Order: sequence, then C-alpha cells, then structure tokens
Amino acid sequence: MNSDVSSLVLFVQQEILERPRRQKNFLEFRPILQCKQRISRTMVQSECRLLRGLLGFICLLPVCMSAAPDLCVSLKTVRDSLNATLRRRFMKMNFPINYTIQVHYEEVFRLRNISRLNMSNEEEPVQQRDLQDLWLWVSQQGIKRVLRVLPERHPTRSKYLSKLENLFRRFEELYNQKSPIDEERVLPERIQNIWDRLTDQYYEGWKSVTPKSILDNCYRTMLCLFKECFSKEDDNYDYCEVLNWRKGKKTT
Repeated sequence: MNSDVSSLVLFVQQEILERPRRQKNFLEFRPILQCKQRISRTMVQSECRLLRGLLGFICLLPVCMSAAPDLCVSLKTVRDSLNATLRRRFMKMNFPINYTIQVHYEEVFRLRNISRLNMSNEEEPVQQRDLQDLWLWVSQQGIKRVLRVLPERHPTRSKYLSKLENLFRRFEELYNQKSPIDEERVLPERIQNIWDRLTDQYYEGWKSVTPKSILDNCYRTMLCLFKECFSKEDDNYDYCEVLNWRKGKKTT
C-alpha cells in the first residue's frame, strides 16, 4: 500500500515538472502548425481560383469560336441571298419593264473582265486578291446605286437589298481580317487604272444596266473568284468559263 502511494506521489511530482516543458514545446511548435495551415488554405484558394478560371474559359470558348466564323460560311450566306429566285423577284419583277440605272462602265464586272485581266503579263501579274477586291467594291457600289433610286417603302429595299447590304458588310469585315491589305504593294497598272476611274467623282464613263444584271454579274463572278468556297460542291464545274453560264447549262 505504501509503495503504491509512493509511486503515485512520484508520478504527480514528475507530471508537475514535465508539464511546463510540454507546454513550452507546444508553444514553440504552434507557429509552425499555423504556418502550415495558412499555406494549405492558400493553396486551396489558388486551386479554386484556377479551377474557376478554367471553367470560365471553357464556357466562353464556344462564344469566341462563333465570333470568328469561317470566311466561306459568310460568303455562302451571301450566295444564298443571291439565288436566282430572289434576284428575279426583287430585282426584276418589282421594277418597271426595261427599267435601267446608270453605273460607271468599270462597275459592269463580268466573267469576261476577269479573263482579260488574268491574261499573262510577267512584269505585272494580277493576283487573285486584286480581282476579289474589285468584286467586293463593285458589288457593294451596285447595291448602293439601286438603293439610291428606290423609295423608302419599296419592298425591294426593305425586304431584300438592305439585308443583302448588311451581309456584304459582315463579309467585308471577315475578308479584311483574314487577308489584310498590303499597303506597300504596287498594284498592276491595269488594276490601278480601274481603281482610278472607279473612285474619280468626275469620271463620265456611264453605262445603262438593269438592276437584276448588277446582281447577276455579282453572283457569277463571286463563284469564279472564290471557287475554293464552292468547288467542293461541284468539283467538275468551272465557274469562270463563260460558256458554262449559258441558259440551260447552269442555274443562274
């Protein structure tokens, strides 16, 4: 019994002596624990922010992709609005018989013009971009000329040409983004002469054309100059061949 009491007394004395030391060790180790906890919380917060940023990027990815549609997709939308049925309805049936408007001679841009401009000239070769630029400017100018003669409430203006003009504007934006103009390049003399006449406000070379013929030429030359957007649909057809557009050989 006495030995048990002695052992208990000894344990209590030892505990009294050791407790301050354990408390001191704990107090010394506590900042380390707190630092580890702060580091752990910081890492978790960083991972959460990274995860939220990644999820946000994934959510915005379809929007970013849709903001820059392919050039050919935009051009095919223009083509659909230039189909023969719409051209006949809005550019022929909605106008008086034999109605014509005045355009500059160079604004009558046909397949024959493309063939002549593409004739070999080693010193000043005409690039495809040169012809595409002309097509885009002439097409938009032709639409503007028709709009100028139409009353505000004319069905061709409100139901067709205004929408077509907007489609051309959207295509032009994509077109310039994909292939910016080289300001330092010197244009071939034949191309430069056309631009000079097109932009000369005092130029007197006028020609009478029907409203429908403006879009007919626009449609045919578009398929020729941007054949890479349409050739897969009909690989065996040459859109630049004038004879292929004769009545009965191809829907225009």
